[in-house]
Amino acid sequence: MTAFRSHEALLKKLEAATFDRPPALVANAHVTGLSVARALSAHDVPVIAVDRVGDGAAPPSRHVDYAGHVSYPLDDQAGFCADVEALARATGRELVAFGCMDEWVHGFADTDPEGVRLPFAGRDVVDAVLDKSSLYRIAEELDVPYPETLPLSAVNPGEAADRLGLPLVVKPALKREFEEAVGTNVVEVETVEQLQDVLELAREAGIEVMAQRKISTVRGEDHSLASHVGPDGDVLSLVGNARVRNPLDFGTSCLVERADEPVIEERALAVLEATGYHGISEAEFVYCPDREEYLLLDINTRPWKWIDLTVTAGANLPMAAYATVTDATYESTGVRDARWLFLPDYLDLLATTDVRDRLAPDDWGALVSGAFEEDPALTTGVYRPSDPEPTSQVIQTALGLREYYCAC
Repeated sequence: MTAFRSHEALLKKLEAATFDRPPALVANAHVTGLSVARALSAHDVPVIAVDRVGDGAAPPSRHVDYAGHVSYPLDDQAGFCADVEALARATGRELVAFGCMDEWVHGFADTDPEGVRLPFAGRDVVDAVLDKSSLYRIAEELDVPYPETLPLSAVNPGEAADRLGLPLVVKPALKREFEEAVGTNVVEVETVEQLQDVLELAREAGIEVMAQRKISTVRGEDHSLASHVGPDGDVLSLVGNARVRNPLDFGTSCLVERADEPVIEERALAVLEATGYHGISEAEFVYCPDREEYLLLDINTRPWKWIDLTVTAGANLPMAAYATVTDATYESTGVRDARWLFLPDYLDLLATTDVRDRLAPDDWGALVSGAFEEDPALTTGVYRPSDPEPTSQVIQTALGLREYYCAC
């Protein structure tokens, strides 16, 4: 079990270690960070997991070599840069950065720490993708459908309500800052007064927000393109279908399956190419029955919660990214069908709703016995009998014995 150390103690451990290849620096250190660590560890890449707290799922994993504290980039970006540069000096090797939430991506891209290699596009390109105002302008130019959206800097709340109808949803241009300020990254409002209240809150926090038409969707039809685009334009990708969410209509994915939807890949890659983005990303689409087409919601320029699915399906996106900035090599042997399951959310859903269980008895047997770890078609987020400590950590969080600031 890897101990989560103070920054000073982590530096001392790294100074005493020897690395024969560039370590991966994974931030933050929870569910997504754990998945990235496992994907890289499978290819013998040393992993340093960093975070602002030590209660995430990744630090105790046997796939994490070192773990410890760094300044949180939303609170102290300059301190974050200084901390990361100190880690690079302590290892004596350049580090390969993996930001597992938007604020960590911005921390790396905005400060460009010395001694750190970024396996993704630079600041201007990342901003053009993560900022939904920019993203939707690009989608408009490419005729990629997206929900009707109005910037609240350009229209007043009454006009937005008249044009989009009520209820409508309010989204930030950059979601993580809004989530820190408000507690969520999407707010549904039913009156102009509620819309005005959210707008005032956003103004006080200095956050750009937009109003978006509330669209009808089909449960179980959300699709995303999971991809790594290399600096030379090479693409490794698959489409994932979020078959089950918790809560059902708008919650986090808890069962995702590989799917065959060429239109998702075509539209997502067109947007990525137009922005010039390279690196790991997830392009999220929902199916709107009223418009009878998939609508682009968002693109995450980073790993995300179910990235384990790509590894199991034969497309190890973290390793592909690592190989673009090091002497390592990685080549997929082919992409196959696979499923990803996040048991805490899935079990909660089965226990509290009438949703149909999509797993077969053999699947449950494989999960309980641990045999699924040898199954090329089934994987889980966090739960692995061969790596038990992260599961223990997540259980303690679910029971309220520990706290963590981010579900991913």
